[in-house]
Amino acid sequence: MAKHHLDTKTALSTVDPVWTRIRGEAEEIVQREPELATFIYSSVLHHDRLEDAVVHRIAERLDHSALSGDLIRQAYNDAIEADPDLGNAFRADLVAVYDRDPAVSRFIDALLYFKGFHALQAHRLAHWLYHNGRRDFAYYIQSRSSAEFQTDINPAAKIGRGIFLDHATGFVVGETAVIEDDVSILHGVTLGGTGKENEDRHPKIRHGVMLGAGAKILGNIEVGHCARVASGSVVLKDVPNNVTVAGVPAKIVGEAGCSEPSRTMNQMLNANGN
Repeated sequence: MAKHHLDTKTALSTVDPVWTRIRGEAEEIVQREPELATFIYSSVLHHDRLEDAVVHRIAERLDHSALSGDLIRQAYNDAIEADPDLGNAFRADLVAVYDRDPAVSRFIDALLYFKGFHALQAHRLAHWLYHNGRRDFAYYIQSRSSAEFQTDINPAAKIGRGIFLDHATGFVVGETAVIEDDVSILHGVTLGGTGKENEDRHPKIRHGVMLGAGAKILGNIEVGHCARVASGSVVLKDVPNNVTVAGVPAKIVGEAGCSEPSRTMNQMLNANGN
C-alpha cells in the first residue's frame, strides 16, 4: 500500500485528519478480521477523540492489581484537562512513526501495537505527574512502563514531540536528559550520566537528530541539531550540528548526509562516513 505522507505541522493545524484516518483503518480491520472486533471497538471505535483512544490503550497495558487502569485513565484525564497540548504530542508522535517507519502503512499500527509509542505516551503522563506534585504516582508509572515496555525513562526527563522510538527495547533516559522535537531513536539507546553527582548530568539531544541502535551518550553533553550517531557508538563529548559520529569513543566521520537525519532514517555509512 502506497503511503500518503502527512506533514506534522499541517496535520496539527487542521480539524483532526489523524483521528479520521485511524477510525477508517479501524473499520477496515473489523471488516477484514471480525475476530478482533471487540478489541478494535474498545480501543478505537468506542471513543470520540484520539486522546481518549490513546489513554485507553496505555491504561489497558499498564493496568495492574496494584493500581487499576481506571485510576491511570483518570490521571491522564487530569493531565489533558490541565495541558490540552498533550493531545498534540500524541498526534505528532503518531505522524512521526507513520512517516519514518518503512514497515508502517497505517496510523493505527502505532496506536494499537507499538511499545515505543506506548512508552513515550506513558512517559508524558509520568512527566506531568512529576511536575505537579505527584511524584510517587510518576515513579509508579515509570516502574510499570519499564516492566511492560522494557524502557526506563526518568519522569523528570524532558521529551519533545514528533519522536520516533523504534522497537524501544533497552531505551534508558536519565533524570536531567533533554530530547527536543523530531528526533528518531532506535532500540538499546542510553542517555546516561557519568557519575553520581546530583546536578545536570545527562545529554541534551537537539532537534532532528537520529540515534542509531545501541548508541550510548553519556554525561552533560550536547548532540547538535540534525546530527547522526551511528549504531553502537559511545559518545563522550559534544557533537556539532549536522555531522555523523561513529565509534568507541565516537568521532566525527563525516557530514550527516541530509538536512534532517531523523526523517530519512539512513543508518548506513559510506566510505566517506556520510
